[in-house]
Amino acid sequence: MRNLLAFDLGASNGRAILGQFDGEKIVMRELHRFENNYVEMNGVFYWDLPYLYSQLKQGLLAFKQANVGDLDCFGIDTWGVDFGLLDRNDQLLSNPRAYRYAVDDDFRETWKVVDFPTLFARTGIANQNFNTLYQLYRRKREGDVALENAETLLFMPDLLGFLLTGEKKSEYTEVTTGMIYDPTAKDYDWQTIDALGLPRKIFTPMDRAGQLRGHLRPELAAELGLNRAHFAAVGTHDTASAVAAIPGKGSFAFLSSGTWSLFGTETDAPLLTDAVREANFSNEGTIQGGFRPLKNIMGLWLIQECRRDWQKAGQKLSWDDIVKHAEQAEPMRTVIDTDYGEFFAGGQMVEKIQAFARRTNQPVPETVGQVARCIYESLALKYRWALERLEVIKGQRIEQLNIVGGGIQNRMLDQFVADSIDRPVITGPIEGAAIGNLLAQAMALGDIKDVSELRAVVRRSEPVERWTPNHTALWEDGYKRLLAILENA
Repeated sequence: MRNLLAFDLGASNGRAILGQFDGEKIVMRELHRFENNYVEMNGVFYWDLPYLYSQLKQGLLAFKQANVGDLDCFGIDTWGVDFGLLDRNDQLLSNPRAYRYAVDDDFRETWKVVDFPTLFARTGIANQNFNTLYQLYRRKREGDVALENAETLLFMPDLLGFLLTGEKKSEYTEVTTGMIYDPTAKDYDWQTIDALGLPRKIFTPMDRAGQLRGHLRPELAAELGLNRAHFAAVGTHDTASAVAAIPGKGSFAFLSSGTWSLFGTETDAPLLTDAVREANFSNEGTIQGGFRPLKNIMGLWLIQECRRDWQKAGQKLSWDDIVKHAEQAEPMRTVIDTDYGEFFAGGQMVEKIQAFARRTNQPVPETVGQVARCIYESLALKYRWALERLEVIKGQRIEQLNIVGGGIQNRMLDQFVADSIDRPVITGPIEGAAIGNLLAQAMALGDIKDVSELRAVVRRSEPVERWTPNHTALWEDGYKRLLAILENA
């Protein structure tokens, strides 16, 4: 029995999850959970790295307290694009900046040096104002002292891994999120890095998921009373780990549902056509070394922010409460583009949605149920938009959609998605990123051969649910309204 530990960190929370693997099935148990929120200091948004590091140590202590024997291996996955900078003494130069700090001027200034069609041709990455490349060039333009003194750049999962092990490497799936990787040359995009005057020396060697990368630091092992467990490179971008754990077969698309919705498919080679660029799809890496042509969609961030607004107003609503309100609201009353730029920043989300409705001459959602139903229906409609463009890009019909991640716990949204796309939807596993992380560790230890075998373990271990579509004229009407909104935008 292998004892594996996955640290799965999202932009709103993190978990330490024990996986016990007997060679056939894996059984998971959450050992530790913690909040994760960016912090504003002096006008800049940061991730609280000392806090996150302390929570990883708490997760390791929770493993010890589980009293299941030695820890064989651990791995870390997080969101993409964000990074920390180390000086020549391997000390952190500042807390890592959070992607929510990004603004559109970051890409506009970059395009003055290298335009977007060229960037896409070189990297295959969609334009998002928070791309790592744009963040770095902003710091270069501002004369950022941390960048000037940096010797090493490490993405968030690799940075946390360094703090626990002392090993400095960058895992492929995370690197590919940042618009700094050339999928044709299979190396950093040195041409763009040089054109923007960014220091080459900060970029570390890359490794792949399913490879061992050091051990727990001896002083940490002694402090925590643990053995010096192996540390493995996993799909350090959480979506890569989640997609690796999809149990689907045949022609399917995937949706990793959480704060962000990542909608895409898998290919062996990047898709770099004009149609892919114009649809603003990205080519991010898979743990097997291929690519995930995908679309970033705003996701459950919208309802998370609305819930914060309601809580501030004194309405203590659970997620189930919100769904119940949505069930009682009139269907397809108001449609929004979930990726409208104003929705990206936190705060006053209810007011932003109401303003969007007024601007597009639609009924203004006032109640909790009206706002929530608007969000859930609009997400389902945007998924149809992404699916149709994905079919054009691939040149073939996609028969079903597989959804993984915590978002599948919203059963109302699951049914909405099936109804909107008019295809069967398979949901599960909920802990997609965690199980992908754990089984990539098993690959690194030699217990699993490849991704096909990994997915077979998932099918044996995790239940899934099938949703049959009930596609009505109301969904067609809503989709036409969304297309009109997108065209006018």
